[in-house]
Amino acid sequence: MCPRVVHPNLREGFLEARAYQLEGVAESLQSSTLLVYPTAGGKTAVAAMAIAETLQKSEGAIVIIAPTVGLVDQHQRTFSEWLASNFESVSLTGSTPSGKREQVWKVSKIVVTTPQIYRNDVLSGLVVPSDISLLVLDEAHHAVGNHAMAQSADLHIKNGGGRILAMTASPGFSRDHVRSICSRLSIDRIHLRSSNDPMVKGYLSDLDIIEIRVDVPNELLELAAPIRGWQRSIVDVERRLGRYVHEGAIGYAGLSSAMERAQSAIRRGDGTGYASVSRIALAMTLNHLINHLLSQGVAAAREFLRRKSVDSDSKKKSSRDLLKDRRIRSLIEKLDSMGEVHSKIGSVRRLVAERLRRNKGGKIIIFATYRDTVSAIHQALSDISGANPVRFVGQANRGESGLSSGEQIETINSFREGRYNVLVATSVGEEGLDIPSADLVIFYEPVGSETRTIQRRGRTGRRKQGDVVVLIAEGTRDEGAVSASQRRELAMKRSIHSARRGLASGPIDYSLLDSFAVDMGVEFVKAEFFISEEKERHAAVLLDEEDPSRAVDDIGEEPSSSPLADPSSFRPRGQFGLEDFKI
Repeated sequence: MCPRVVHPNLREGFLEARAYQLEGVAESLQSSTLLVYPTAGGKTAVAAMAIAETLQKSEGAIVIIAPTVGLVDQHQRTFSEWLASNFESVSLTGSTPSGKREQVWKVSKIVVTTPQIYRNDVLSGLVVPSDISLLVLDEAHHAVGNHAMAQSADLHIKNGGGRILAMTASPGFSRDHVRSICSRLSIDRIHLRSSNDPMVKGYLSDLDIIEIRVDVPNELLELAAPIRGWQRSIVDVERRLGRYVHEGAIGYAGLSSAMERAQSAIRRGDGTGYASVSRIALAMTLNHLINHLLSQGVAAAREFLRRKSVDSDSKKKSSRDLLKDRRIRSLIEKLDSMGEVHSKIGSVRRLVAERLRRNKGGKIIIFATYRDTVSAIHQALSDISGANPVRFVGQANRGESGLSSGEQIETINSFREGRYNVLVATSVGEEGLDIPSADLVIFYEPVGSETRTIQRRGRTGRRKQGDVVVLIAEGTRDEGAVSASQRRELAMKRSIHSARRGLASGPIDYSLLDSFAVDMGVEFVKAEFFISEEKERHAAVLLDEEDPSRAVDDIGEEPSSSPLADPSSFRPRGQFGLEDFKI
């Protein structure tokens, strides 16, 4: 029998006992905690146990915040299933009338909602943060800047709210970003477990990541040629002025550097810098258009130009001038008359057909950045034998068609239940979706963000072995996005270690787990004893993360065993490989 967690406020037999999760519970009961687990590592289980114990020891209510209505619905179902029957959880979204929300806040012990609802209802007085004993923030990497999750946390802390349990698989690659999250949420402790941790590894399914490189079709290269020529003419002018200095293919890095030089010239009083800024900004826009066309295809390029014509950019003179140019007008006419021709569409069709041929009961998720691309993929899959695809996009905005919150929930439930077997999603589907039988995820394009890559990748392999396929258009920004994501993912781990060392958290107080026991099948043991036994069992391979002397240092290496390491082996802070070497 698999060991099970026993607690007065948990349903019997529902939660598998994992030592690292119980450690996370203990930390979250001590003080506000950032929980960083790999996807499918069981963050929700930690939250459920922390909620159960908080309800045992406190009279206050529990609020769980998730960034999407799909996640709100999922959490509400999960906590209702796992917690004892006398604790019913209620969900609140934008579709819930304020009058009903006021009553829910008055009588409910467990409320699952979006950050916008919590923020707005605190400001309007419908909910009082000092009545909240525990605030759980899922996908807590959003809790920065002006995001509603960060604003909700601000109001919660300012108005005397209780502990915060913040959860994410990907808090960001930058040290400053991770520290900003910790500061904003008044985090005292970070509980970090990686997929390579021996105490975690055995619970995760294998995940194969496959890169498929495709050629860009000649039709798209011909469409891009006039735009590339236009961009080259701009860059040639800036080269002569000494502002574009990068060698090789024109790219964002070279244009960004040129923009900095132009702005510096303006600060020095050089009036020619103004014209350079305008030209370089146009070259950057053309660079985005070229990349949309070559790395993603007709639909993405068409949507890029449509947004230029309908959103706030249309009020800018630069956007109006761009859309008036004969080269852009000609491109728009050609795109409007074309279907999707990118090689990636054929690759997606082959991958889906082959997977469904091998496993008729399998489920597939395909991620693409733009709604037009999602629609093009959805249409391309409609005639494949055994495929029943469905679009999953965010709510309508700026004239775009979309799914309401209720339609999003219905779509996910239909996919989970098998009425659809291929989910074609934008970024709204990246976070938190727990679809146990999804055994293949396809990235229509790689993303340079380590956060989005981790979130996308985590939609498979949650219960059994899964595959992730990344489509890369050769000679495009796709190639740079792959390497950028990999570098940032490594940097993220270093940043978390760095931020954790800056917190004076102290040892874990396991006495906080006294209400928990573990059913071993033949006997019940205390949670602390179970953790101790598991740590001892893994002692031969377990890195002692509580020992600061073993902690990964700021450049990601363990301290040398030699007291006087050879200085010639040192490398500059922030240099992780030869590509980062600077003289």
